[in-house]
Amino acid sequence: MLREIPLLSRMDEEELQVLAAEVDVRDFAPRERIFRLGEPATAVFLVVRGSVRVTTVDEENQEVLIAHPGPGTLMGLSSMLDERPRQTQATAEERTQCVELTRQHLVRLLSQKPLAGLDMLAALAEELSDAQHLVRERSARHPNLVIEETASAGDRLSDAVAHFGGSWSFILTCLGILVVYTSLNVWLGEGAWDPYPFILLNLFLSMLAALQAPIIMMSQNRQDQKDRLRGELDYEVNRKAEAEIRALSAQVFQLNDCVQDLEVAVRKQAL
Repeated sequence: MLREIPLLSRMDEEELQVLAAEVDVRDFAPRERIFRLGEPATAVFLVVRGSVRVTTVDEENQEVLIAHPGPGTLMGLSSMLDERPRQTQATAEERTQCVELTRQHLVRLLSQKPLAGLDMLAALAEELSDAQHLVRERSARHPNLVIEETASAGDRLSDAVAHFGGSWSFILTCLGILVVYTSLNVWLGEGAWDPYPFILLNLFLSMLAALQAPIIMMSQNRQDQKDRLRGELDYEVNRKAEAEIRALSAQVFQLNDCVQDLEVAVRKQAL
């Protein structure tokens, strides 16, 4: 059995016999817990046969799936190396067989076969990759931050112009300029540079309106992008919520089955 495990395949026959006399081979029934979240990590488990479900619990006390280790996979190595409580829990999905290795077993293995440390590093890298993938999947970024990271200088300028053009500051400023402009031209009379009906002023206002309209439309397009991104993030959150509700319903059904099996066992024992 040990010879079939990739981590131990480099060991010769005598070393395998010595290791086989020390390690424990454990069988787990379906839905049986292999190790629990928060318990001391005194050993690692090598999956020989079967399938395992490795999960953790988030801040909302929801179970989060991390990985599905198969035959030849090493579980719980990182927690045992730094001697901290387990950050995950493993449950057998079907009838599973594992080899339990303690720290002393790993030290003896590395002293005899140093190259086996490369396989342990690969197992740690796989755990790290699973954790990073989980973080990427569960992280939901603010849509405004995502838009701002990809915004160009022109986009920021259009936002600033649209923000100023839709404020009381812009209205009062334009009103003040118009009052001063028309008052000066009326007061100067025949010497005015733009006498009544202020044709030059109308030209300036038309040019301002012609430039301001597309800039405001650019800002509106960016707002539409933010709304679209916000809708996509809301959709992803709803999908995650639906998946968690389904997982919770499945757990409730499993608990109901366990209670029924326990009730049947109690009745048989009473008879």
